[in-house]
Amino acid sequence: MIEEMKIKKTYYSAIALALVSCSTMDEMLPEGMFMTSQQVNDAVTAIPDRAEADLAGIYSFAGQAHSTFTTNGSIHNDFGYPSVCMFQDCNGPDMVCDNSNYNWMSVSHNYTDRNDDYIVCYIRYSYFYNQIALCNSVLSDMSGINLDEASSELRHNAGQALAVRAFDYLGLAPYYSFRYQDNPDALSVNLMTEDTKDYYNNPRVTLREVYELIISDLDRAIDYLSDYNRGGDKSRVDQNVAYGLRARAYLNMGMYAEAAEDAAKAMEGYTPYSMTEVGTPAFCNINDHNWMWGIMLESDNVAGLASWPAHLASFTATGYTTATGMYKRINKLLYDKIPATDVRKGWWVNESLDSPLLSTIEWNGRTGKAIASMTIPDIKLPFKEYTTVKFGQKQGIGSTDNASDWCIMRVEEMILLRAEGLAMSGQEGLARTELENFVRTYRDPSYTCSASSAEELQEEIWKQRRIELWGEGFSMSDIMRLKKPVVRIQSGVVTNWPSAYGFNVAPDDPYLLLRFPQRETNNNKAIPSSSNKSGSLPVAGQRGDLRDGVTD
Repeated sequence: MIEEMKIKKTYYSAIALALVSCSTMDEMLPEGMFMTSQQVNDAVTAIPDRAEADLAGIYSFAGQAHSTFTTNGSIHNDFGYPSVCMFQDCNGPDMVCDNSNYNWMSVSHNYTDRNDDYIVCYIRYSYFYNQIALCNSVLSDMSGINLDEASSELRHNAGQALAVRAFDYLGLAPYYSFRYQDNPDALSVNLMTEDTKDYYNNPRVTLREVYELIISDLDRAIDYLSDYNRGGDKSRVDQNVAYGLRARAYLNMGMYAEAAEDAAKAMEGYTPYSMTEVGTPAFCNINDHNWMWGIMLESDNVAGLASWPAHLASFTATGYTTATGMYKRINKLLYDKIPATDVRKGWWVNESLDSPLLSTIEWNGRTGKAIASMTIPDIKLPFKEYTTVKFGQKQGIGSTDNASDWCIMRVEEMILLRAEGLAMSGQEGLARTELENFVRTYRDPSYTCSASSAEELQEEIWKQRRIELWGEGFSMSDIMRLKKPVVRIQSGVVTNWPSAYGFNVAPDDPYLLLRFPQRETNNNKAIPSSSNKSGSLPVAGQRGDLRDGVTD
């Protein structure tokens, strides 16, 4: 159905902004006119107001419905960064859904999202570049200003724009080439900064160059945000978040000691969800104490079916999940590895459609397992085995209002990131202690880590990440940086994957790499249309012999 649509919208390339330099009192304009000293002063005075307006645009864009196809309200998988996260997770091994015309994520499940004239291929690429352009607009306004001597307001604005730009490149770099540790000189994506002049002849650069920009942007952001207080508005980036982003970058680069150090700084002042707090559907409110950064979604900027709850949450009264049975479910292979003593096992119903989380809520006068089996005509179908109940509904269970917030960074991720960084930088004992303290205190009081080497610890931490961060967009970036296969099935083992999506992909299979959308290769002559087009579309039953070390 819908998802197989090819892109027909007219392509618009990024437009270079005219920059006003404030380094001299009289400046030549393109038309040959001169600015007076007063006009220059007026321009400088207006910069903070413009930057603030542009920053607001950056943050509102993050969760905007129809953020890519702005004039087409019928594309219901176009809802900003949360849609990108879902595409990434549906490429992975752990997020199961039916093979159905109502499954808007089907092309990510079967990997036809690599077709360069498909909607998802374009959204995954253009979302980040559109936001990069917004960041560059903020930075362009400050061209010619010495930010080291500028007002705190200008420094804070620049720091936020730099951090978000780094976040965007982190959303691209892991997917268009194999991991940094193996070949930092492999071609990655093209760079756009406030200094880019020619968008139509802008070639790919190496991973090394991409990460040099990411680290440089985050170094500056951390400096500029040192005295910034976002006043409780966690939709904005502060210094903790910038440290967290740099920790992610260092982890991708295999700079493990640096990653662990930055993760420790990022998590200062935050504590994880308690067992009680995750013993009921949650993960939908930006004000939760463990959220470090998120997208705040209000009723007036959420478009019903073009929203993340419509495709992921199981308690919405306006969703493909509930109304058509397109519930997102955990792979049975991973579910079976979660101990019964772990509170997170209840984030999904079992084979009998039961979960302890259901006894904490009420929907349509029912509670407990009765919610799972309940049918509400035109609103809800019964849950299926292993359906997620992790995500709550901010406006209330059974609400038609899908204004639920989206988490981009939370302290639990930083704890696991720090543990991995410690393990892989020669501090296995401390890593094991950090991991056990977290899981025992907040998730499973019976937990003991049995890993006996750095590599085994890394694998155990990946298992914990797969459980803890399920549905939050980390699946494929972890697979790419760890050089792991995508293992959905095991030959001879019963699975809950539909047969069309039941395949495995080797870690060096070039079909894992994302393609450049046709619009980009048509308009940017420096990127050949043949880029990243090796390999073959996976087929049902493929490579059932592969194992990932976690679900074996």
